[in-house]
Amino acid sequence: MKKIFYLFTLSSLILVSCHADLDQDPTDPDLFTEIDVFKDVDSVKGALAKIYASLAITGQSGPDGNPDIDPSLIDEGFSQYTRILYTLNVCSTDAAYFVAEARFLRAYAYLQLIDMYANVPLVTQLSSELPEQSNRQEIFSFIETELNELSSLLADSRSNEYGRVDKVAAWALLSRLYLNAPVYIGSDMSSQVIANAEKVISSSYSLNTSDGNGNGSAYDELFLADNNTNGAQNEFIFVVQFDGLNSQTWGGGTFMVHAPIGGSMDPSIFGVNGGWGGLRTTKALVDKFEYSITASNGDGHPIAWSDSRAMFHTDGQNYEMEKVAPFKEGYGVTKFRNVDITGAAGSDSSGNHVDTDLSIIRLAEVYLNYAEAAVKGGGGSLATATDLINQLRSRAGAPTITSSDLTSDFVLDERSRELYWEGQRRSDLIRHNKFVTSNYMWPFKAGAAQGKASDDYRRIFPIPEAVLLVNTNLTQNPNY
Repeated sequence: MKKIFYLFTLSSLILVSCHADLDQDPTDPDLFTEIDVFKDVDSVKGALAKIYASLAITGQSGPDGNPDIDPSLIDEGFSQYTRILYTLNVCSTDAAYFVAEARFLRAYAYLQLIDMYANVPLVTQLSSELPEQSNRQEIFSFIETELNELSSLLADSRSNEYGRVDKVAAWALLSRLYLNAPVYIGSDMSSQVIANAEKVISSSYSLNTSDGNGNGSAYDELFLADNNTNGAQNEFIFVVQFDGLNSQTWGGGTFMVHAPIGGSMDPSIFGVNGGWGGLRTTKALVDKFEYSITASNGDGHPIAWSDSRAMFHTDGQNYEMEKVAPFKEGYGVTKFRNVDITGAAGSDSSGNHVDTDLSIIRLAEVYLNYAEAAVKGGGGSLATATDLINQLRSRAGAPTITSSDLTSDFVLDERSRELYWEGQRRSDLIRHNKFVTSNYMWPFKAGAAQGKASDDYRRIFPIPEAVLLVNTNLTQNPNY
């Protein structure tokens, strides 16, 4: 900005310094003057073309080199006209939310850090000093303050480009933060969950309820290759985008599609060239859909369900896991696919990388946040909570419930049915005191085939050793 001001000031001084005494004809025969400019039409057009070109280019040698303006006054790339026009007329207004969006991403990252590691450094400005270790209360307060401020700085609901957050994302993340406040800071903030969830629910985001592929459900479209356009995008509040051609990675959507494919599963149905034979689920998740079983095998184990969220591959798979490997142990999960609503595969013809975007926050989660907070007595309305859950269940073809069905355990189970494999189960179980305790078991919990209680300190992860070696101000989490 200083360079721009200096350039404009210098230009003004040059203009006002002109005097008739200086009006002399140049003696250099190679110079091009107004006499030459106006001698014929072609010369005028050439000069005019240069003026037009000056709006786009900055010199005589492509993107850089031999600039029109002295580079000691301003960087050639920065001096380009429309770039300066944008900088001065857009970045100074409410049309640029770039910094606010970056701050949201930082707040989201810190929420993940206090969830997984508890006491981590809080860094808000550049420094050559190693940061000190903060605690959950300090970081919680920082996240809370940031998101509340950002909710007035970010773009309005769904006015931003797909994939970029808006103020609804700030409210939604606040509802998640407050829901976990009992774990993070020992305080019940259910009323704040309700308040922020209500803002999200009344925004312009909406559940995807259109069955574009004609399979009787709109739920599966949330996890397809065209979920950025098939209607699912209306539900995505914060999403990570993937493109099989332009953002290739062996993680992300590629991992979520390839890793669960194995056994008798046909990779072509998933729009990829093969499976990694890794991820499966235990019967703990399968049993959450017990009410909707429509068929069982000869052993009496379920193989079909009316709830469309029960997306399992059972052929050749064992319902009861006897050991972690091989792939046949446990049911396969068919939730994520690299095909569009017509069944056509994604853009990468090799079948390696996928187009399936992964939702980090979607409207359904906020519905469930509201319901959980209402059940805990945070305010709101149990009737509204029931209606929100029934909207999710109706979309999936599941039977509706009444307010009398709403309990803390029911909402936890409903979160499992709706959000499984979307990265929230660990936090949910910790919040409900079922992650390490003996009051809730699943196969191979704490490494035991039938499950067993674990140590309380395993509610958080150890700080990586490499981080401790770099920053000697940090102390390892207890018992690790």
